[in-house]
Amino acid sequence: MSTTHTGLGDDPADSVSFGLEDVNEVLAAMAAEAATERPRDGELLTCRLGLDGESPETLTMLGLRFGVSRDRARQLYTRAVGLAVRQAQATGQPDTGVFAERYPVGWGDERLVRTLLAETYATDSDIAAQDWAYLKLRLAGHDLQDAKRMAGFVFQRIAGWQQKGRWHLLPPLHPEDVPADIWNPWLRRVEWADGTPEDLPLISARPADIDDDSRGSMFSEKLGREVTFATGLQARLFRLLDGSERVESFRELPAALTYEIDGSERLHHPTVAVRFTDDRVALIDVIPLAHTAFHAQRARAAAGRAYAHARNWGWLVWTGSRLGVADLLTRQVDSHQEHPLRNRLATAPLTWTELHTLRTTTGLELLDLSALVLRNNWRWDRGPFRLSS
Repeated sequence: MSTTHTGLGDDPADSVSFGLEDVNEVLAAMAAEAATERPRDGELLTCRLGLDGESPETLTMLGLRFGVSRDRARQLYTRAVGLAVRQAQATGQPDTGVFAERYPVGWGDERLVRTLLAETYATDSDIAAQDWAYLKLRLAGHDLQDAKRMAGFVFQRIAGWQQKGRWHLLPPLHPEDVPADIWNPWLRRVEWADGTPEDLPLISARPADIDDDSRGSMFSEKLGREVTFATGLQARLFRLLDGSERVESFRELPAALTYEIDGSERLHHPTVAVRFTDDRVALIDVIPLAHTAFHAQRARAAAGRAYAHARNWGWLVWTGSRLGVADLLTRQVDSHQEHPLRNRLATAPLTWTELHTLRTTTGLELLDLSALVLRNNWRWDRGPFRLSS
């Protein structure tokens, strides 16, 4: 079993860098190229991998999007990937050098699989982990069979703990395993509302893909029943809630919320609503640290905050890291990194190529950019990248 997904001490911040965004932008360019002749292919790649900053979609949701079965959605996606990879290999465009640097052919299987699993955990992309792994390896220069084999290892590692019941084999987390003060830093980050909070919902909202086999489940000792999760970060949060003496009860997927991106309505199910032993209630949504500043995720978070506060619940984005949104808002960024970016945005939106030059000359890190976006209320669109003030 991979400790990447089970260790309570693992911090996604350790895997946060511009490197993963470089990877994403290359794939976004490939999706855009595919969309010029085959619009559906571009949409399949974008939605399955979450290239636009949204969470990756399950095959069930892809099928619903295109009006086909889950198996047919898999076939269509696989075909789109094959065509996009062959096009990139034949033309040399876009430049895929970043893949060869991050996933060298000379590395052994175990090192590559560990790297891919750590990136999956940090980006909360378990649902599409096998597809991400295959694409990364193919574009890095690994041959077809090796890429399939190692992507299969990634899938087996995740399926082993997520789908085969291995969470049941882990000893339950008891109060002595989860110190009472573990929630103190996070409770200080909750945006609490005034007034008496409404009760937790009696039942969970059920996403259309709740039974998709990419999801996992674990038994909650506190609730006396199974709870469903989609990613390693969500599972880690549930384990902490289940073992904490500060938590009275919780309800996973408590609501179905709508939000808009440029006039297009989206649907989202926040991760969990929690009642603490002091009778306060908070709605907690898992958003990976590296994605908290994306426009799509901020729109989703705004809908969650409004829903929570309307019920006198607190609101919290849980990143799984020692750092949260509040920490990014107060992160110190050197003026020689901030001022060139601010001055450039005063004239026009920034492209990925321009940002690459700026970060090379100033040493800007990804979390620095996230901090500036959140603090200045800039808009960070992803896949393709566009930063505007």
